[in-house]
Amino acid sequence: MKTQLDSALQFHQTALNLQAQRQQMLASNIANADTPNYKARDVDFRAALKGAMGERMGPLELTGTSSRHLGVAAETPFGAFVGFRREFQSSVDGNTVNMDVERAAFAENAVHYEASVTFINGLLRSMQTAITGQ
Repeated sequence: MKTQLDSALQFHQTALNLQAQRQQMLASNIANADTPNYKARDVDFRAALKGAMGERMGPLELTGTSSRHLGVAAETPFGAFVGFRREFQSSVDGNTVNMDVERAAFAENAVHYEASVTFINGLLRSMQTAITGQ
């Protein structure tokens, strides 16, 4: 049986998990900035959060008919919403990482993560106040 507190925290928990995975992906993009033919990836955060909250089904997943098929969706829980970042300026070695874009996305995602943690702390503090009456 789900309580109201569980329901209230589920959204923020899902958002935190998604933001943590996106942060890892952005860090991987930055780490591979000099790797030839590396293609920068990112998560469609809005679609992934809607999909995780059950509002909408995600994009169609590919069916693997061979054990040698690559499983993008199995890589992460939000794998169906991972895509390659659009290339702004082509490089000679085929790498699509733009450090300005990656740094900005990394900082923005960190701010959103901190905001989610602040919302959860405020919610829990409000619940504690309601329970104790202080």
